[in-house]
Amino acid sequence: MPATVSFSLKQARRLALAAQGFNGRQPPTVKAAHVNRLIERLGLLQIDSVNAVVRSHYLPLFSRLGAYSADLLDQAAWSSGRRRTLFEYWGHEASLLPLSMYPLMAWRMQRARRGEDIYQQLAKFGREQQDVVRRVLSSVEEQGALGAGSLSTREDKAGPWWDWSAEKHALEWLFAAGEVTVAGRRGFERLYDLPERVIPSSILQQALPDEAEAQRELLLHAVQALGVGTEKDLRDYFRLNPADARPRLAELVEAGQLQRCEVAGWLQIAYCLPEPKVPRKVVASALLSPFDSLIWERSRTERLFDFRYRLEIYTPQDKRVYGYYVLPFLHNERIAARVDLRSERAAGQLAVHAVHEEEPGLDEEGMLALALNLRQMADWLGLTRVQLNCPRESAARLRVALAEIGGV
Repeated sequence: MPATVSFSLKQARRLALAAQGFNGRQPPTVKAAHVNRLIERLGLLQIDSVNAVVRSHYLPLFSRLGAYSADLLDQAAWSSGRRRTLFEYWGHEASLLPLSMYPLMAWRMQRARRGEDIYQQLAKFGREQQDVVRRVLSSVEEQGALGAGSLSTREDKAGPWWDWSAEKHALEWLFAAGEVTVAGRRGFERLYDLPERVIPSSILQQALPDEAEAQRELLLHAVQALGVGTEKDLRDYFRLNPADARPRLAELVEAGQLQRCEVAGWLQIAYCLPEPKVPRKVVASALLSPFDSLIWERSRTERLFDFRYRLEIYTPQDKRVYGYYVLPFLHNERIAARVDLRSERAAGQLAVHAVHEEEPGLDEEGMLALALNLRQMADWLGLTRVQLNCPRESAARLRVALAEIGGV
């Protein structure tokens, strides 16, 4: 079936930026309701252990809302009672998702129990180490909110499974299968408990959608969050496989819930919501986490912004092109620069190790916007200054801009 609507690349960018929450004013004071609404809009936040600037799940909220108390996200994710609005599961990698989406993950938990798809190895462990699994589950039932470290004997080696203990493997298997969930974190270590002690009963008692229905809902969430995307873009958002995503997309188009579209320069057919509203322009400046949902699908980022981005954390230092932990800088409707950043907490400074401008570079207003973002990030992180440690010409311009706003 042919596409029914066409977008220029600029229109596609505006759709994407607006869908991702970059098209509104930042609130003067960020409250829990702002955090929850944004995460509902995005569908999930990816969790990652890298802490070069701040844990990655905190950054997307800062990029869109401005300075906020990280306690708001911690309470939404790991508190008890009504303040808890999120849960952890495998969404797009390890993720925080709205509690309302818990039933949409039941099919994935069921596949994990059966050892299908990516869960074959964990399920094999579960079958071969049933005594360990039973012992770990009994400990969680009796004691609650346990981490792998408190269970590990390190006498039961897990074989060639990373460097996890047998207990850690058992917990990961139980977590994937939905037998336990994450109650909280100690540092960055997950603490596991039974779902009925963490997830509200009003959620657990809901009728579960079948696989096809849940996958359609996830694809709808993806297109709402992306604005416009190819089949690969949409299925990648919640890590659906092609065999599941393709028929579900066809069903959504047939039902009139999605429509096919074309984007200038894209080789593949794309999808969007019916009657999409394209903003006349998007005015936004933000430093982006490498794991931000706007850019985590690298091929889409390249198609949409003409911006090739690779994280170089695991690249040997002498082979890095841009730096160890590089944050793209979004300015209005393009990704205009790359900034290699580090939070040097002992020194109380946000260290800028490199600034790389994308063609045609940042004008004076754009450089001032970058300086302001860096100053605001330093304040948000409780750091007293922005320290420039790079000799490039753009760093000299940034130094002037920081001085102009009083930000060094």
